[in-house]
Formats: sequence, structure tokens, C-alpha cells
Amino acid sequence: MAQAEFWCEFASSYSYPAAMRIEALAAERGVALVWRPFLLGPLFARQGWRDSPFNLYPVKGRYMWRDLERVCGALDLPLRRPDPFPQNSLLAARVALALDDATRPRFSRSVFDAEFGQGRSIDAPPTLAPMIAALGLAPAPLFGRAVEDANKAALKAQTARAMALGLPGAPCLTTADGEVFWGNDRIEQGLDWARAHPAV
Repeated sequence: MAQAEFWCEFASSYSYPAAMRIEALAAERGVALVWRPFLLGPLFARQGWRDSPFNLYPVKGRYMWRDLERVCGALDLPLRRPDPFPQNSLLAARVALALDDATRPRFSRSVFDAEFGQGRSIDAPPTLAPMIAALGLAPAPLFGRAVEDANKAALKAQTARAMALGLPGAPCLTTADGEVFWGNDRIEQGLDWARAHPAV
């Protein structure tokens, strides 16, 4: 079966629509997805940025928010700009990584909906706990696993792998043959490529 990895950052605005639609698109094409939450901060730091480029370059930021309004409107997705932007996504990423592959997508979509659909903060347990409970899991033990040294190291390793793969941002789709597709508007192209170039 064709496979692909979906790299998303919870603070990433364009990861929101991508996360909300990629599962259905992958299923249509028979592509198995593995969700890879990671952190953009280290990628930005490597380029000398201490903030989102959408904040550093106001013209790009204004365009992005208007573009996101159009994208979400076409998909019938709610959109509320979170304040501050970008959100602190560290805890959400750690929790997502502590989940198994089967439950990670549902949790991740809940985080994106809370942040960009409802404009809520995602950096604290009270916001994330109901999302975990909705999975049928006890929040307290999962929060405990999320902040264990092994899970923290796993997130650092996953972010390091994102940099090693040359990901330019989020969201990204990577395929079995090493291709990288960056952006919500490249999801279909990436999935089609994954289907046409399955792992040997």
C-alpha cells in the first residue's frame, strides 16, 4: 500500500485546513498516512528568525490571513485568529506524539479546531484534557507520558528529522521515495505522487 508522512505544526495556520481534509483525500487514493507533529521553532531559528515570518513580514502576514479566510470559506471551515499568534504548541505536540498512530489524527484535528476554528489557546492542560478524554483516554496519565524525558527526546528527534529531510515549513507531505510537498495547496499533488511511487 502506498504510504506518506504528514508533517504538521500546531501553530501553523496552513496546517489547519490541511489537517482537516487530508485523511479523506488519502483514503480516496488508498494512501496510508502517518502523522508527524513537529516544531517549526528550530527551523526558523536556523534561518535567524525568532518569530513567524508572517509576523516578521507584515505584508506576508496580511496576505496569509486573507488567503486563509478564502481557503477555509471554500472548505466550510470556521476560522478565528488565535491571539497570540503563533500559539505555543509545545505541549500539544508532546501529547500528540505520546499517542499512538491510530488516535493521533483525531486529537490533532481537535487541537487545530480549537485553535483556528475557535480562536482558543492550546498551551495548557485544561484546553487539551477534554480532547484526550474524547478519545476514551485518561488525561492525567497521558500528560505524564507527554512530559517524560523519552517523549521529549522523541519530539526533538522528530523535529531534527524534519530538518534533515529539508522541510521548508508546515504542512508538508513526504513520500516513500523522498519527495517533499510543502503547503496545504500541495496535499493532493503529494498524495497522487505517493500513490504513483509506492515503497518497493
